[in-house]
Formats: sequence, C-alpha cells, structure tokens
Amino acid sequence: MRDLRIVFMGTPDFAVETLKNIIDHKYKVVGVITAPDRPAGRGRKLKASAVKEYALSKDLKILQPTNLKSEDFINELKELQANLFVIVAFRMLPEVVWKLPEYGTFNLHASLLPDYRGAAPINWAIINDESKTGVSTFFIDEKIDTGHIIFQKEVEIEKNDNAGTLHDKLMNTGATLVIDTIKAIENNTVQTTPQPKGKITKTAYKLNRENTKIDWNQDMEVIVNLIRGLSPYPSAWCTLLNNGISNQIKLYDVSVVEEPNTYDIGKIIIEENMIKVAVKNGFIIVNKLQLPGKKAMDSKSLLNGYTFYRDAKMM
Repeated sequence: MRDLRIVFMGTPDFAVETLKNIIDHKYKVVGVITAPDRPAGRGRKLKASAVKEYALSKDLKILQPTNLKSEDFINELKELQANLFVIVAFRMLPEVVWKLPEYGTFNLHASLLPDYRGAAPINWAIINDESKTGVSTFFIDEKIDTGHIIFQKEVEIEKNDNAGTLHDKLMNTGATLVIDTIKAIENNTVQTTPQPKGKITKTAYKLNRENTKIDWNQDMEVIVNLIRGLSPYPSAWCTLLNNGISNQIKLYDVSVVEEPNTYDIGKIIIEENMIKVAVKNGFIIVNKLQLPGKKAMDSKSLLNGYTFYRDAKMM
C-alpha cells in the first residue's frame, strides 16, 4: 500500500465537501492550493474562498498563487513533497504542475465525460433537459477534461431539480467518488479508460449574458429548463416592460399551464395572485423573481406592493 501525501486544489463550496471527506478519511493533506482572496460585497472587502476558510479551520498549509507557472510557486509545491494532486473546481493547470507528483494528478468533473466538458456542466445538463448526469474522476492531461477516466458515477436529474439542488447531489456523490479514486491509487489498482476521440456534441459552454437570456418565443419546456438550469446562480434574465419603463429582471422558479391563448408572446396577465406570461401553447407561471435593486421574492409577496400595468410584458 502506497503512503500518500496529498495536495488538494480547489476554490468554491463544491470543492469543500471533497476536501472535508479526504480529511475525515484520515489521508495526509500536506497542502491546499486555492484562489487568492477577492473583493466582495458592497464594501469590496477581501473575501477568502470557501476552500480556504475550511482549510484554515483544519490548520492546513495554504498556498494562493496568482501565477501557477511562477518559479516561487513551483518551488513551494516541490517543498511539500506531495505524491498525489487532487483537483476539484480549480483553474487549468500548466504541465509543469500536473506532472509533478509521482502518482499523478486527478480531477473531479461534474458530468459523465466526455459529455459536458467545460465550465458549466451542471447548468447545461438541466438546460438541455437531460434525465441523468454524474461525476467523473480522470487523470489530467494537456487539454481540458480529456484525460483517461478512472471512475464515474451516474446521478438522476429529477424534474424538480434546479442547478442548486443538482449541484448538491453531484457535490456529495463526487466527494465519495474521490475517496474511491484515492483508495485505488493508494492500493495501486487503478485501471483507466481513455475518452473517445472526435467531436463532442454536448458541451458545457461558459455562461454569459447572451446564453442566459430568456427567449419567450421558444417552447415553454425550453424556457422552463433554462430558468431551472440557471437557478439560483447565475440566474436567467429578461427585460420587463411595465408602464413604459424597461428593467432587467431575474427569474428563479416557474411552472407551466398548457392551454391555448391568443395573447401576444410575453404578455403578462395577473390572475388570482399569479403572474402569468403568455407563450406558445400556454402560460409560464412566475413563482419567484427579482426586480432591480430588490431581493428575490415569491410572486404573491411582489404583488402586495408592485403594480403591473396594461402594457406589462416580458421581453
């Protein structure tokens, strides 16, 4: 059995559960690499990453490099004498880094590779109305998410899942899969599978202003999947025209009513404390939304103090 000395690299909440699981299983973590502190909030005070906060609570050695190729950082890594790097939700590593440890560098990715390589696999699996996704561990190579697969585990996507609930499912499943992977490396029993070459049709493109905007002319299921696939973060958005004033709003939770209507696409109808938006073959019922400068709220609460005028429309 190999004596492992692990360096863990990660930044957001998704990575914390894995690091916690590694510590709980009594593996020796000789260093944690995470992003530099960033300004956050209205006061723009520096805020530590979720991984850093957990690592501090466990008195782990922390490195926060700005340049992963810098000689100083590489030397600090070498001084840790790690023989395995575990990566969860971190930046792309240069070859000089991922080739350092004797037993390799492996990554946890929140999809069933080769599907949904890229920056936002959780969001796109829901946006594309997948019925399942999963997590994969793989040894890193010179490209993004293309290395030989070690283990995979499927996770069902339920119709009431959004990006937040699926994130938590994959986070917990992934934390367990990483332990399985470490054990296999520890016991020298790893058998990898190369990923198929060629064009991959399901890609987890980086989310931006254009691909998070709601197009009310699309089929209602497409609209619903976009909204739940972006909820609670980064959220789907559209323009609300009301009383001649246009504002950008965010939508977090919707449902549908399938029934014929003759309203213009995007027309807002207020009925029985419900906000209904006319679309093809029915209505989108807005259950939770956020106006500019306001907190997200349910539609009933919004209607208590906000008036939709006759020209009200989602665009």
